[in-house]
Amino acid sequence: MLGNSSGRSPNCTDWSQASAGDICKLFLMVLLVVLISLGNLVSLLVFFRVRQFRTSQGYLKASLALADLAVGLIVVPYSVYREVNRLTWGMEPETDKYEKPACFITGPIFAGCTFVSISTIFLLSVERSVAVLKPLHRKAVITKRRTIWLIVASWAMSCCLAVVPLLSSPDITFQYNACSKMCNYAFPTDKPPESHWNIMLLYPVFDFSVLSGTFAINAITFAAVHQYCKKRKQLGEEAQGGSNQVSFSDITAAKTIGILTFAFSISFLPIAVFVVGSVVGYQWCKFSFYAFWILTSNSCWNVAIYSVWDPKFRQGVRELFNKPVLISTSQDAACSQEEHSSAPACVAILKKMFRPESNQ
Repeated sequence: MLGNSSGRSPNCTDWSQASAGDICKLFLMVLLVVLISLGNLVSLLVFFRVRQFRTSQGYLKASLALADLAVGLIVVPYSVYREVNRLTWGMEPETDKYEKPACFITGPIFAGCTFVSISTIFLLSVERSVAVLKPLHRKAVITKRRTIWLIVASWAMSCCLAVVPLLSSPDITFQYNACSKMCNYAFPTDKPPESHWNIMLLYPVFDFSVLSGTFAINAITFAAVHQYCKKRKQLGEEAQGGSNQVSFSDITAAKTIGILTFAFSISFLPIAVFVVGSVVGYQWCKFSFYAFWILTSNSCWNVAIYSVWDPKFRQGVRELFNKPVLISTSQDAACSQEEHSSAPACVAILKKMFRPESNQ
């Protein structure tokens, strides 16, 4: 690597500056591996082990966390591996015999997980809209069985979309890109752009169509929430009665999903611009890195959004890692056998389980 620059201080300076930038990018990648993996592992534990999250909404959020976790455990670590090899040994993508097989794994995974995230956020918005607009019909319309089938269909459709360009044209392949630091769809450089490469435009068209529908559904949901809050203020406590009213947790969940939608849209916009520009023929090296890694960083935003905006998620994390809660659970089972003599104690234990903050 340094053979052509020995004895020349300007070239050495340029190399050191480039290395400093690459080291900063490598540090960012490693940090994302840690944040994405730990955050989404905690989310999955909360959604699967805390009983109050074993709902349709909890299953959808678990699917979203699983897609983000795949990015953190498979896609980003391979980019770290490639950059460590390049900085340490000067190994370029062409010289690595494992580059093509690895890219044909990590590339579709990243694309597929992106589609899973978009479709899952759409399904979450639909679920919250039904919960707010038709609270009496929510349990009949949104069942766990239907939710699981929708999740399976979302993953299957996303995997198919990820490989559509490969099947549509033999000129399109996956290749590690030194600019974006990821395995991307690649076009032959020795051939002019052809019309069948426009299949890549399927991605931004599909994504923006789903996101537009998600924004429309969220707008309807928030309008209904606004009307409910307005009526509640006018009527006072009378508006709180009845089983057909929207609960505070439903409103909070709707707001959380709206924030998820907005955050994903912001992170997806640069990559959509990059895809359209690549099809047209632009070569954006620096921009490609920021576009891909802004989208990748979205995989750790969801956990932060839950932690800030969703009090039930924070309570679930406390229940998951708080040892006294586990002791209380076992005590509750013992109390059920002696219900006649220990009813007050059982009530206190249940209060600790479901409202731990009231005892602090």
